[in-house]
Amino acid sequence: MELESTIRQLASESKVSESLSKHVIVLSEILEQLSLDRSKPDFLALLGNAPIQIKNALENGQVSKLEAFLNGLQNLSNGEIKEFLRLYTTYFHLVNSLEQHEISRINRKREFAETPDTPRNESILEAVYTMKKQGYSYAEVMDVFDQMDIQPTITAHPTEARRRSILTKQHEISEMVSKLGTEEQTSDEERHLRKEILNQLKLLLLTDEVRAERMSVEDEVENGLYFFTHTIWDAIPRLYKDIRLALETYYPEAYPNHSRALPIVLRYRSWIGSDRDGNPNVTSSVTWKTLIEQRKTVLQLYLKKLDHLRRYLSISYKEATISDALRVSLRKEESDNPLSDLYERRYQREPYRRKITHIMQRLTVQLHAIEQSKGHILDKAKEYTPEVFIEDLELISESLLQQGFGGMTEQGRLHDLIICAKTFGFHLTALDIRQHSRLHEETVTEMLSFAGAECDYTNLSEGEKISLLDKELKNPRPLCSIGFQRSETTQRVLGVFEEIRDMLELDSNIFGSYIISMTHGVSDMLEVLLIAKEMGLWSILDGEVTTLLDVVPLFETIEDLENSRDIMAQMFEDPLFKQQIAARNNFQEIMLGYSDSNKDGGYWTANWTLNKAQYDLGIVCREYDIDFRLFHGRGGTIGRGGGQSNKAILAMPPVSNNGRIRFTEQGEVISFRYSLETIAHRHLEQLVHAMAQVINAQKNAPGYLYGKDREWDLMQELSKYTMEAYRGLIDAPGFWEWYMQKTPIEHIGKLPIASRPVSRGASGGLTFEGLRAIPWVFAWTQVRYNVPGWYGIGSGLKKLIGNNPDAQDIVKRWFREWTFFHTVLNNSQRELARTHIATSELYLDHPEEDTFHQMILLDYQWATEYITGIAGMEKILDHNPVIQRSIQFRNPFTYPLNVIQTELIQRWVKRDITDQNQEEILTELLFLNINSIAAAMQSTG
Repeated sequence: MELESTIRQLASESKVSESLSKHVIVLSEILEQLSLDRSKPDFLALLGNAPIQIKNALENGQVSKLEAFLNGLQNLSNGEIKEFLRLYTTYFHLVNSLEQHEISRINRKREFAETPDTPRNESILEAVYTMKKQGYSYAEVMDVFDQMDIQPTITAHPTEARRRSILTKQHEISEMVSKLGTEEQTSDEERHLRKEILNQLKLLLLTDEVRAERMSVEDEVENGLYFFTHTIWDAIPRLYKDIRLALETYYPEAYPNHSRALPIVLRYRSWIGSDRDGNPNVTSSVTWKTLIEQRKTVLQLYLKKLDHLRRYLSISYKEATISDALRVSLRKEESDNPLSDLYERRYQREPYRRKITHIMQRLTVQLHAIEQSKGHILDKAKEYTPEVFIEDLELISESLLQQGFGGMTEQGRLHDLIICAKTFGFHLTALDIRQHSRLHEETVTEMLSFAGAECDYTNLSEGEKISLLDKELKNPRPLCSIGFQRSETTQRVLGVFEEIRDMLELDSNIFGSYIISMTHGVSDMLEVLLIAKEMGLWSILDGEVTTLLDVVPLFETIEDLENSRDIMAQMFEDPLFKQQIAARNNFQEIMLGYSDSNKDGGYWTANWTLNKAQYDLGIVCREYDIDFRLFHGRGGTIGRGGGQSNKAILAMPPVSNNGRIRFTEQGEVISFRYSLETIAHRHLEQLVHAMAQVINAQKNAPGYLYGKDREWDLMQELSKYTMEAYRGLIDAPGFWEWYMQKTPIEHIGKLPIASRPVSRGASGGLTFEGLRAIPWVFAWTQVRYNVPGWYGIGSGLKKLIGNNPDAQDIVKRWFREWTFFHTVLNNSQRELARTHIATSELYLDHPEEDTFHQMILLDYQWATEYITGIAGMEKILDHNPVIQRSIQFRNPFTYPLNVIQTELIQRWVKRDITDQNQEEILTELLFLNINSIAAAMQSTG
């Protein structure tokens, strides 16, 4: 039993938690039992011994061990390599899932331990406890919750390599494994559970790990809905239960006398099925199908919950009265929406059940309408709106309250359903539309040329464009009359606005914002307004604008982020755009791009530029008295703005915090945060806790460096040095060819894990400029360099401290006192800890002679030296031993996968390009290998 023995040894050496270790060992026992039926003994020996064998080679310099594994690898058939990869991938995915269960177990243990005097860390109870200690009155605490506007935004960005069927089976297996060895199971139940785990593992290994074809947008929509129906739906009501219990705990006298319902602090948005930027597969019809699928899903959820509520509220007329308002409503329902004879007889004495059945009938009509034409759906939608649905539920609640059943209204099924209705409406999650600014410019150019207003719009200066757009927006005539021949681009852009018009007619809540990628100036915003005007979605009369569109600029490059304050000031000064903002309740959303800014300027400069932009935008919005919300386009990995969302919130400049926030959640981040309801709840409570802290912080100074000119200059200098180092690497002659050869980027680009292409460019090969940030990071992660998460910091800190005698003491103080600096440096520590130079060298012929490797190695050594010195640590990640041990435990199991990848890449290079069968086999193995390393690293891009 080599694998089990290997796991026991490595778990002991790395000192991972006893509970997790126990479950991983149980998993290994069952995996080996399964393997005995599928493979030869010598193969199983290679499989089980490989981690320690290659660990000795890479960590202890025993090169012969690596050569021995390579010799064994050469003797494996393609089928055996596939089996090796499948078993290791399965192992890592299940370990990842077991870690989630371990996190859930620890959180639960802490919940049992908390008391009113010692609330759990980063909980809602702690947030209210802190405000109470600071002297907040009940009204002031409620004001904090009133200000909260948290909007996680689910995207379909391709950073989840697993199929849905694989994910589901893995979670079912890990759930069963986590139950083994507990006191809850009898010996017979344990035996049955082990057999069932074995059966499920067999099914898992017989299920395709890699999709047969690239995901469709419809597949992505289905995946997104899975998390809403399985965890988010249940986690949301629990959040408000936490708020209520915290208020009851610390304000026991005020809370019972407070009649107002809790404010809705969190709503979801989505880009799945509506984000068009660079994805030609997202069409108007796809977006309509998406919102219809969301509507269908949420209506079905309501009907299920209403059926449960109907069984619960069995109150009879004989035992209790009802409110006058409910009585009037029931009379009206009898004529407008009569019950069937069956329900009329069944519920003749049960008023609440009658009312619930009336509601269910109305929802059923909406559900049936979905199967009909668009016109029919739009007509029927007017008959019963989400607002009336909420009124009906609150009518039941108010009647119960009046009759002395307040306990049923402040918690339980009815309360939870009202919370869900206010959060999800009939749309489940609002859809944003995102499109590239270039396409708007092309469309406006075509429209203006057809109307004879301007034949060369593209070449006008920014000032000339603004002047012309202002003029045309005020002109009531349409630009495109009968006979306008739309190009393919214009047809696509105008078709989006036609779809938005239908979305708003169906339900104004379904449409979120219109986001403009690569916003460079005011004209980019006005172009969208002109298109909206043309499609009947924007108008101006007597200087007053009427529109339902929130138009959002997206600043993505380092240059655009640097200029964002000036651009927004120009927008706020523009007379016409002032009217646009006034039409939207004096509100403006602004989006910041984390992925492209990192790819453009490197890790440190991107983070610093984003922090400055947040500060600048907070200042300029407050100067112009504009209500605003910053939308953070954060990726999953550290190199794309990832990390804990609550920590990122706390690291923002106080002046940018006004209670409103949006941030993207994508791919494997969604899988981690929302696979288990307990972890979803923990994530959401941490968000609310962080927002409570930053809302309070608005009253303080606008930023840590405010009034510290010398320190500001040092930070700017550090950013300059880090960007110079980063650009020095990626702009060096020959770098792109090296990156293409030494990483599996060519194969990552072909992975069928998303509907969106990996490159923005036209066909003709990948380029740095065209490659999207996700595959850029993905490839670096596969070969264990993790460059986007830290590169440049070593060189930057070395130069800063070398050139400034006072810099070392200052940066140490920054680490102790400045949340932003502390967070960004610690995030880079995580990526440095996950970097493994010895593994990276496997991909090189002569590492000591490789220029780019030596550049990366030198910066890695400097970064490690200076970060540990600043943080006062002996080793990277000493402040987080849990993650440190997890990486130490995982590394040896990852090593064989990287060795296999180098072998497969070599086979690919040497393949016979006329042998299609060989190419298909190698492609499948490379895809499996990439998936296996992604599972081991718990990240793609």
